[in-house]
Amino acid sequence: MLTIGCHLSISKGYAAIAKEAVGLGANTFQFFSRNPRGGRAKAIDPEDLEAFRAYAREQGISRILAHAPYTLNPASATEKTRDFARSVLAEDLPRMEHTPHQLYNMHPGCHVGQGVEAGVELIAAALNEALRPEQTTTLLLETMAGKGSEIGGRFEELAAIIERVELQEKVGVCLDTCHVWDAGYDIAGNLDGVLKEFDRVIGLDRLRAIHLNDSLNPCGAHKDRHARIGEGHIGFAALSAVTRHPLLRDLPFYLETPQDDLSGYADEIARLRSAWSE
Repeated sequence: MLTIGCHLSISKGYAAIAKEAVGLGANTFQFFSRNPRGGRAKAIDPEDLEAFRAYAREQGISRILAHAPYTLNPASATEKTRDFARSVLAEDLPRMEHTPHQLYNMHPGCHVGQGVEAGVELIAAALNEALRPEQTTTLLLETMAGKGSEIGGRFEELAAIIERVELQEKVGVCLDTCHVWDAGYDIAGNLDGVLKEFDRVIGLDRLRAIHLNDSLNPCGAHKDRHARIGEGHIGFAALSAVTRHPLLRDLPFYLETPQDDLSGYADEIARLRSAWSE
């Protein structure tokens, strides 16, 4: 079965978000670990967690993905910004153990003029400080579009971070289809080639989740503007092919497409499920 979901607000709790996801035809979901612009994380309610666990078992939800706030930047040139990144990771990763064996995704960061090598070193240092041998959570570094001073627009940059991490078994990658397309990887015209390159540089065993998004930009634009599935330059056929590829079809997929309301997610999920089953 296709494991697919979308980004939902967890403000009402884990159980409520799981029911909302199932109502959309999803069997997984993504949520921000806290406000996407920063701030404190909502206190965890033990009763809500127990209700979520029971409902997840009933509905076959085995995988969820937490997303770190966008303001997380361990590669910053500013010590205060790096301190915030370290404090968020130090709080979020232990909180993830309330739902063990799940995924935590983060944008690697922006070097802000220091250069890629310096940024890579700072990101790896933050991960080495945050990761613990006993944790069951897998931290995912997201592929980026390569705009500005973003790190992660090339597979080699993610590989360089992972190489410097001491607990490498705790680290994986989340491939964002819009981001890699905007970074110049032609997943519409040469998906096999892109996956071969990913495997050569990083290793497909590190690929644990996919953000499934179309792009408003042509390949290589380095702009990062998501579009609804089938309404961008990648197209429905190519994105459906991503979900059906033998090397990818068993991974969890998460929609981050712009929607006027949640019914748009339900439509995308239904269409992708139908194509996956053909």
